[in-house]
Amino acid sequence: MAVIGIMSAMHEELAAVLAAMPDEQRVRVAGRDFWVGHWHGHDVVAVLSRIGKVAAATTATVLLERFKVDALVFTGAAGGLAPHAQVGDVVVATGLVQHDMDASPLFPRYEVPLYGRARFDTDPALSEALAAAASQVLSDPAQHLGAQAIADFHLLSPRVHQGLIVSGDRFVSTTAESQALQRSLPDALAVEMEGAAVAQVCLDYGVPFAAVRTISDRADDDAHTDFNRFIREVASRYSLAILSQWLMHR
Repeated sequence: MAVIGIMSAMHEELAAVLAAMPDEQRVRVAGRDFWVGHWHGHDVVAVLSRIGKVAAATTATVLLERFKVDALVFTGAAGGLAPHAQVGDVVVATGLVQHDMDASPLFPRYEVPLYGRARFDTDPALSEALAAAASQVLSDPAQHLGAQAIADFHLLSPRVHQGLIVSGDRFVSTTAESQALQRSLPDALAVEMEGAAVAQVCLDYGVPFAAVRTISDRADDDAHTDFNRFIREVASRYSLAILSQWLMHR
């Protein structure tokens, strides 16, 4: 049976996933807790990615080497970059780029040296299946979120987007930086701190990878300040529902 790896960016999201796994067992490797169990009849290994590209790449490598996962899904939050990627929307990556990679003039900006590419594509079939699951979940937010959260975060008509996510070891939270990213990477829908590194590791190992991110803010000066509440009451619940929907129909 295939083994599915699930990486979450935040403790709250991992806790929600573990609550859905009836028989998880902890295995500690490289200072990380990997939770081995089952979910909807699938063998699953869940782990907290930690923050930043290096930490996430280490976590992914252990998942692939030690636990031999056959597919890896990253779930978490991200800042919206594209004008139509609004708070409460979900972005399913079709590809990822490291926005802080710059080995010029030896290599073009954003290109990862010796790979001949800047963009690391996700697995099409895996991403489409997760996008379908996300569309199903977001078609009725009230089924998964509390009425107060829907009202406070204006989540009346959340949408699913598919496209480019960019990653870097900077927390983008100013309008100037957000606009600079939009100018230099106009196709980018969202920005976060781990996904592109995990995508690179999965390419090295030939393992299908997908990333699903809930937009928590607009990555600018007006970003809402109650980030922890959003993760707890929106992003973690979306992640749980999307992954559950996907696994039930896998």
